[in-house]
Amino acid sequence: MANVLFTNVRIIDGSGAPPYAGEVLVQGNRIARVARGARAIPTAGITVLDAAGATLMPGMTEAHTHFSWNDQPTLNSIQRMPPEEHILWCAHVAQRYLEMGWTSCVGAATAKARLDVVIRNAIEAGQIKGPRYLAASQEITVPGGLADETLPHLPFPEFSFGVVVRGVDDMRAAVRQFLKYGVDAIKLNLSGEYIAGIPAEFTPMTDAEVAVAVDEAKRRGKRVQAHARSCESIKQCLRNGIEVIYHASFTDEEALDMLEAAKDRIFVAPGLAWLVKTSYHAAQWGLPPEVTAKMGYHRELEQAVESLKKMRKRGIKILPGGDYGFAWIPHGSNATDLEYFVKYLGFTPMEAIVSATKLGGEIMMRPGELGLVKEGYLAD
Repeated sequence: MANVLFTNVRIIDGSGAPPYAGEVLVQGNRIARVARGARAIPTAGITVLDAAGATLMPGMTEAHTHFSWNDQPTLNSIQRMPPEEHILWCAHVAQRYLEMGWTSCVGAATAKARLDVVIRNAIEAGQIKGPRYLAASQEITVPGGLADETLPHLPFPEFSFGVVVRGVDDMRAAVRQFLKYGVDAIKLNLSGEYIAGIPAEFTPMTDAEVAVAVDEAKRRGKRVQAHARSCESIKQCLRNGIEVIYHASFTDEEALDMLEAAKDRIFVAPGLAWLVKTSYHAAQWGLPPEVTAKMGYHRELEQAVESLKKMRKRGIKILPGGDYGFAWIPHGSNATDLEYFVKYLGFTPMEAIVSATKLGGEIMMRPGELGLVKEGYLAD
């Protein structure tokens, strides 16, 4: 790749510092130099792009990504999409994310066992266009838990959205299978979800089952992520060393204290837009506000906003992203999270940008080279 100088740019470097006018020299795929002002960097032998005052900032990270969610209204309609069409869909969505400025994504579960791994590998091989990607497993659940879609008269595990485990031995086997496929992270469903008929406050998995999943993943140097809306499921995450906590809606003082004590190693991606859109913008799909209020979503949104405000004050890392890919929260609307961080949680616009850039580099496990406009960093 040729050396390129971006000149006459307004730089937002991702650190939270105020924007400034300057220049950025990129050599290959790395930032070689960042300078304030104009004509500070020699241009001999360099391609110069005059940005006419446009903003240059780091690429953003979507921390809770489901490429295989296909903008349909139910889990069944996602899971039962034929695999041939499904892989093409995932490739299409991956390219859209990159084009929207999401240059890194954390896979948060896939609808079929190897979809995430195949897409990640194809991106890394240059076969398709897409963001840097951490591939996830399917959702692992227990009988009666979120994503257990099995039916007594159709006892076929393939019909279930999630992989259903029965005890620690089943859990160990499921985790090992996904590690064999090459995932970067294991996804556990530790709480319920109202839309699936399971209260968000319900915590169906035992600590023993969670612990064995974490043990197997960490022995292979991999990470565990969890759907954890209930207060008890948040505590399960923290007791057992889970680093990425999705949702974290219901908290008490003990949970907040535990989160704060672990704030240097954990990330919370609440999926705030999912709660707002499901509560108030899903009537077209049979979920008017009066229905979602009875289900519990309005109360959960109120509780989540209060919990997240408290987390922010305690310095807990909160990142954008979550559950885009349903009919009323389709792929392509992901920046809504940034808007809602400001509107509901009291973030400044710059704090919202930092959550998607600097903190994005951290959740991608590349904090020294991703998420900032800084010399030596990747030029995403």
